[in-house]
Amino acid sequence: MLGLNYKLAQLEQDGAPIFVGIVGAGQMGRGMVGQMMSMQGMKPAVLTDVVLDKARLAYTNAGLTEGRDFAHAETVEEGGRLLADGKFVISTNNELATKCAAVRCVVDATGEPEVGAKVAVDAIDHKKHIVMLNVETDVCIGHILYRMATDAGVVYTGSAGDEPGAVMELYDFAMALGFEVRAIGKGKNNKIDYDCNPDTVAEEANRRGVSAKMLCSFKDGTKTMVEMTAMANATGFVPDVMGAHGAAGGVKDLPDLLSLKREGRGGILDKYGVVEYIDGVAPGVFLIFTTDQPDIKHELSYLCMGEGPNFCLYRPYHLCSLETPLSVARACIEGEPTIVPRAGLVAETGTVAKIDLKAGDTLDGIGGFTIRGTFISAEEAKAKRVLPMGLVNKATKMRRDVKRGELITYDDVELDENSLMLRLRRQQDAMFA
Repeated sequence: MLGLNYKLAQLEQDGAPIFVGIVGAGQMGRGMVGQMMSMQGMKPAVLTDVVLDKARLAYTNAGLTEGRDFAHAETVEEGGRLLADGKFVISTNNELATKCAAVRCVVDATGEPEVGAKVAVDAIDHKKHIVMLNVETDVCIGHILYRMATDAGVVYTGSAGDEPGAVMELYDFAMALGFEVRAIGKGKNNKIDYDCNPDTVAEEANRRGVSAKMLCSFKDGTKTMVEMTAMANATGFVPDVMGAHGAAGGVKDLPDLLSLKREGRGGILDKYGVVEYIDGVAPGVFLIFTTDQPDIKHELSYLCMGEGPNFCLYRPYHLCSLETPLSVARACIEGEPTIVPRAGLVAETGTVAKIDLKAGDTLDGIGGFTIRGTFISAEEAKAKRVLPMGLVNKATKMRRDVKRGELITYDDVELDENSLMLRLRRQQDAMFA
């Protein structure tokens, strides 16, 4: 993303900033608003949330005054008039973010698959670039959304700052240099607790000022599985085993830890070309590479990169939604995505029963009481008819009993036939068929 600062400064000088519509005013959305207000050449023009006070708080925290700087609207027409008058807009109606003519790019920061599907489709239909900070939607129907956006002449992309986007920066760098990439992945800074739920994490969530549902999705491992799925579908790399190994180690351990078992260096892998997570290197992301060029190996050793044959690139941070504006800028200025599922359907986030489930039970979704996600190859998921987690909503009902820890299949559930996610997924499946 070199040089975007100069291009954004030029937009500011020309009086032509990028107007952005943001859906979701939770922690990620609020941080994004503050970041855009600190930048040149970009404005968080519209902010929507089901709780209007959250959107109001985001603008107030960013130094804006209601009435003078921003106002509430509930129709696209009213929102358009406010934007034309130089005001920012808050709303509970997501269509103001996706349909107001002045908006050039939409960011979905909800983390809700069904909401993300509607936001993405509306943005694409109205010829706006779409940045998905909603990886949960992307790993289930990102392929068809990418196709729809390409056909419409707009950019569909995942976000910089999220682990998949941060990994992609390392991957593109290494591949451009001609290195042989052997593994990619992310760190995790806490042990997975498969049994946690919003109630068991409520005290910690309250203490940290985050949603209990969001915190649960991290602690039960689902977010890690979702992020690895996005990395896989962008690069073609796969799980070495379902759910990944999740070994413990530090950055200095990665070159040997992520080697093959048969190589005798203490490695955990059965094959290369995989996505992994490591307990102990958070909040960073990493890439393992090698080369068969002796002079390159010598120079890497001289540069304190180790003795090989495996070498590690490590990015010790990812700034989540604070980096999302860079994906907005890249889409609007360069016409390029940060990360998209170019490799096809390589992996899935499959659905696992978090508790014993009975026929007739309804499911809840990510970060809830009933299910969690696991990282599984698309080939294995198809063979076992594993249910993609993104298709689950509160209208999903169990057809038969499934034990805690077991994969849930399409045959085990009655899906919501009114779901846009389900309709798009079926279209996507037909594409790959």
